[in-house]
Amino acid sequence: MYYEYRQENFINPIALAVLIVLIAIDALLFILNILNVIGVAAGVVIAVLIAASIRIANHWEKAVILRMGKYIGLKGPGLFLIIPVLDRVYKYIDQRVGVTDFKAEETLTMDTVPVNVDAVVYWMVWDAEKAALEVQEYIKAVSYIAQTSLRDTIGKHDLADLLQNREKIAAALQANLDEHTNPWGITCQTVGIKDIVIPSALSDAMSKQAQAERERQARIILGTAETEISEKFAKASENYQDNPVALQLRGMNMLFEGLKEKGSLVIVPSSALESMNLGAIGGLTALAKTSGEKKKKQKKE
Repeated sequence: MYYEYRQENFINPIALAVLIVLIAIDALLFILNILNVIGVAAGVVIAVLIAASIRIANHWEKAVILRMGKYIGLKGPGLFLIIPVLDRVYKYIDQRVGVTDFKAEETLTMDTVPVNVDAVVYWMVWDAEKAALEVQEYIKAVSYIAQTSLRDTIGKHDLADLLQNREKIAAALQANLDEHTNPWGITCQTVGIKDIVIPSALSDAMSKQAQAERERQARIILGTAETEISEKFAKASENYQDNPVALQLRGMNMLFEGLKEKGSLVIVPSSALESMNLGAIGGLTALAKTSGEKKKKQKKE
């Protein structure tokens, strides 16, 4: 009876040892599995942080870096690193030459003429830090200050000055813009006035005025030419005054020049016929011309 009792309550030490070993192996595998999951998660987090820290700026750009909202400097161009979460790239500043079109519509000149002026300004960011910190949107700011300055410039000049001195007015406008944009780290290099449009009625009046001015100049030139011609004739008459042969030769030449054209009619004063003997000369010339035409007809026949 005692033997049977011992058999029922007896624990095999080998089985116990095997069980302990199995439990230890299972616990070790569990711990290794947890460590593996943690390692994978840590690797993923590290990879994400590294990817978030890499930034690239183009060759013509500067990156404005803020750390916890405070400006710490510029980075770029090329590859650069930031601290994730703490740092961020606020803006990429393009330092190439920019072009902005602007216009002033229905702006009164100094002589109260409404005009529409189209212009263009070439500008460049020379200090990226000032462009990022001193002005909110520097591109819009340049456009608005250019339009305002153009209106002010138009109001200080009359229409004739605007039309005749575009380069001078553009230079003054460029200097005014540069003065306003330099505190923002921006320089305005060139300003060009593309077009000045005036009212059609005024354009027609100016066209008529220009036409009348040209006609006046033409009449002045014609009168000056007549004066010079009369002076030359008076001087030439001195050579014929005591030389009747030269006068007669001159008359013959004039008559010949007038009659050599077909269907021409020459009217000569009677006094000239008597003094220069042009009547006989004219008859001989007409006779020679008629005989020449007859010979031509005979040859054709």
